[in-house]
Amino acid sequence: MKRTFLADSLLIFVFTTVLIWPLFRLKYLDNWPSIESTFISDARMVGEHLPHPGWQPLWYCGTRYDYIYPPALRYGPALIAKAWSMTTARAYHLYTAFLYVFGMIAMYLMIRVGTASRAAAWLGTAGLALVSPSFALIAQVRHDSGYLVPQRLHVLEAWGEGPHISALCILPAAIAASYLAFRKWRPGMLAAAAVLCALVVTNNFYGASSLAFFFPILVWAVWNGERDRRIFQRAAGIAVLAWGLCAFWLTPSYLKYTVINLQWVSQPGTPGWIATTVAAFAVFGLVTFKIAGRRAEYEWPVFVAGAALIMCLDVLGFYYRGYRLVGEPPRLVPELDLALILVAVEIGRRVWRLPKGRFAVVLLAATAFYPSIRYVRQAWSPFPKSGPLENQYPYQMSKWVSEHLPGQRVLPTGELRFWFDAWSDNAQPDGGSLQGMENQIIPVATWQILAGDKPGLAIQWLQALGTDAAIVAAPGSLEPYRDYTYPNKFAGVLPVLLDNQHGTVVYRVPRIYPNIGRIVDRNALGSVGKFRGGDDGERMSKYVAVIEDPAQPSTAVAWHGFDEVNIQAKTTTGHSILLQETYDTSWHAFEGGKELPVRLEPAMGFMLLDVTPGDHSIQMRFETPTENRVGQLLLGLSLLVAVALFTRAAQASGVSRRAESESSPG
Repeated sequence: MKRTFLADSLLIFVFTTVLIWPLFRLKYLDNWPSIESTFISDARMVGEHLPHPGWQPLWYCGTRYDYIYPPALRYGPALIAKAWSMTTARAYHLYTAFLYVFGMIAMYLMIRVGTASRAAAWLGTAGLALVSPSFALIAQVRHDSGYLVPQRLHVLEAWGEGPHISALCILPAAIAASYLAFRKWRPGMLAAAAVLCALVVTNNFYGASSLAFFFPILVWAVWNGERDRRIFQRAAGIAVLAWGLCAFWLTPSYLKYTVINLQWVSQPGTPGWIATTVAAFAVFGLVTFKIAGRRAEYEWPVFVAGAALIMCLDVLGFYYRGYRLVGEPPRLVPELDLALILVAVEIGRRVWRLPKGRFAVVLLAATAFYPSIRYVRQAWSPFPKSGPLENQYPYQMSKWVSEHLPGQRVLPTGELRFWFDAWSDNAQPDGGSLQGMENQIIPVATWQILAGDKPGLAIQWLQALGTDAAIVAAPGSLEPYRDYTYPNKFAGVLPVLLDNQHGTVVYRVPRIYPNIGRIVDRNALGSVGKFRGGDDGERMSKYVAVIEDPAQPSTAVAWHGFDEVNIQAKTTTGHSILLQETYDTSWHAFEGGKELPVRLEPAMGFMLLDVTPGDHSIQMRFETPTENRVGQLLLGLSLLVAVALFTRAAQASGVSRRAESESSPG
């Protein structure tokens, strides 16, 4: 198998590379509204603040850098860009292109391992590369994909789903390695399965969700066929080792804020449908226990059937009935395609053995692949190259901000929000996506600013967020996403810094001075209390009166990288220093060699330093949280375990080869 696998892998690599060749050479896709801009911006920032920033001051009024996104698709493009001196955008497209090609090889490997059939592996891989069964089932998905581009590639290029598809491309390899590790004690394969599972999670949580669906089904399928309790032990070993490899970033607080922020990006599951799914799998378990129990030849078919069942319940349940299991089911259409292709291959294998079955399989395969002719003829069309960068609206606006408002917090909207940090460090009170926010006042504030009809209240929210300017796109703007419900509400109210004569205006937010440090009356600030919502004008007026008091002296705030900020201030009795940056327990303040207390300012969730009267020179540092340090230790231990397992497997293989050599006649 090894020789044919290598030969077939080379052919798959060449074929898939030809299909997506423009992606390997692409800098900027002519699809600027795509969310891929967020990941390009993120990778650019980490690349310029290596090795690992603990804090991210440019998004969400500050948040832990780890919270924003799993690290693989941030560090992969960043390191590629550094190593080969290319733009981060080009490196991002290279990263996703290579993993897309790897995904086809992984699909071949998974089916070859599961079925021991080279023909089945080729059929399934060709199906994954060329067709989407979901097009026949979901008209909305079919109509969204021009030229019938397979859905996994369509969402990659049209919607910027680079992290998700990258994780999905690793998933088949993780399933293949886990399957081999379950069936027999293979230390190297167990370690490989753990590493691959960790890579899935480290790229994207939707890929991780698919793994969470498929992995227990695979455990059940193999155990049901073998009835060996050691399978559960091996599965637990893979899960624990994979978690250890992710522990340096996948901390308890990371999971906490991920769950909290789901309210902004997803809706909760439908309780009745969750119960229906549980019941369906109870029936599935009973049926397979009866029919396939202790029959090893049914292990793979049981897994395939279970994978298809969960994907159909999740995705088709949403499209046909509006039900949800978890997250956003439309995002898992590529996983539905993968599962249905596995089902089709398995059915084809069995029909092939029947009288006249070969003719039926060939006919059905030809029918299934016929629509892909349209895609193959236009294979490179989904990757239109952008025009000159300097002519693009996001580049023009973000460049203007970096040149004219350096170091100031500015509120962009729409696609500009996604690209705001792709070329330089521009601070914004919101961020590239609604994930990773520690400060839950941000969505409340931005909703009032963008959707409210009261300009005065919106201005107060901008002041409360430490924002010095707002970029507003009106009808007729080059901005495709016009987030302001009342785009003209600031006209004649705020001074104009820039009018690009194409519908976009930059307004100056009135503040006593443009930085995020303030001297505040301690008692007056404490009397404000927490806001009762975005329309709480009474408390907002009190709050702004305290932080924008013209009688207070100026405060100098200077960032040194992402993890250190210096504050120069002069205070009098009863006054504290407010830093309009999200409070986090890992921030520490020092003055004259002594640590100062840093406490939460409850109204906006910022940091407050209670200091004595006088002149102050304060150094604030974000220090690696204890849970991350523990995670780093667990990562080191997990790597040692993985290396030990690989070494043991290599030694066993060497002993086996020597034994075969000694026993051979010649």
